[in-house]
Amino acid sequence: MSRDERDAFIAWSAIAEPADLVAGALVDALGASAALDWVISGRDRLAHVAAQLAETCGPDLARGAARAHERWAARLDRADEPHERRTQSVGGRIVTRQDLGWPRVMQDLAQTQPFALYVRGAEDLHALWAASVAVVGSRSATSYGAHIAGDIAHGVSGAGRAVISGGAYGIDAAAHRAALANDSVTIAVMAGGVDRLYPVGNDDLLKRIASSGAVVSEVPPGFAPHRSRFLSRNRLIACASATVVVEAAARSGALSTARHAAELLRSVGAVPGPVTSASSTGCHALVREGAAVLVTGADEVLELAAPLTEARGTPDRSEVEDGQGRLRVDFGSLGERKMFDVLTRRGKAVETAAASAGLSLDEARAALGALESAGLVERYRSGWRRSDVRMSVEKGDIVVQKVTKHGY
Repeated sequence: MSRDERDAFIAWSAIAEPADLVAGALVDALGASAALDWVISGRDRLAHVAAQLAETCGPDLARGAARAHERWAARLDRADEPHERRTQSVGGRIVTRQDLGWPRVMQDLAQTQPFALYVRGAEDLHALWAASVAVVGSRSATSYGAHIAGDIAHGVSGAGRAVISGGAYGIDAAAHRAALANDSVTIAVMAGGVDRLYPVGNDDLLKRIASSGAVVSEVPPGFAPHRSRFLSRNRLIACASATVVVEAAARSGALSTARHAAELLRSVGAVPGPVTSASSTGCHALVREGAAVLVTGADEVLELAAPLTEARGTPDRSEVEDGQGRLRVDFGSLGERKMFDVLTRRGKAVETAAASAGLSLDEARAALGALESAGLVERYRSGWRRSDVRMSVEKGDIVVQKVTKHGY
């Protein structure tokens, strides 16, 4: 990548708001540098450059870019600001889409993938994000929620996975602290620039995270943490292998992270709370609507994270015998994972299981066929159930062993 192209990615991170779909489409179509030149040229002859864009990239992109031009052009002066120097002045660096260490899991965001990331801390974001678990929840956490978040983060980090959260009060802070106490890596994703750690009350915590993990933002130094940026940064957190919501009220921002994760085909877990607790209303709704699997501890969270991480690298299902009659299992798709989760040893009709998993009947039948071939489910009466296996999690992998009358 030329230096000009890298500078253009940095410029786009300043002139376009996070998750700007049209900006992403324009950069994908033309390249970062040529797209920036298009915006600059459009200040004097927008109709002309829009017509040229329509000829080369189609009328839809041309219309969208012409409508968006005003908001980009108004911030062109910010493109020339010394973002790299300002980032370095707080001990950080900039990683663009094509630099080494760029978290490639963010390619799943398609045209809302960030243009650049401003980082204080760890070098290889790709390795960390690819094997991470997001732990999110309410800022006004109860003592129960903070305790559970800490337990989950401690177990997840102990299994060698980075813990990702938003650096906020409550559940976020409890998860970060637990990972740090475990001498493990944790990542805090900011809504504003990395030069102004927010919230101020977590300044010491965020500095500790930067020294042993990473504090990350997609906007340059000097950019304020506006409310809309809190919501858009949640999609970056959701790129983790799995997301678990510990506590969330009915309108909690953590629910947007869960929705982003589901759209990215990541597993989502939700921790149950007292039915009388408003702090757990959102978690209960996620489970009730089939958007999340109920989880109660780190082992169950690791079950959600392990198969999807492996499946992205190895699309075909693999079963590896470990010499002790046990199999390490990769689920071949998110549908298989969902169907396995909703089945128990008591049989379920395929229609019931499909509805619980949020799958169509065709998707459910395909998943069941694959799971049956792997020995994980079996036909039972007029429905399906899990095979008689014992499951455990070892170093983040799901391990199953069939039960016999003589034990294991």
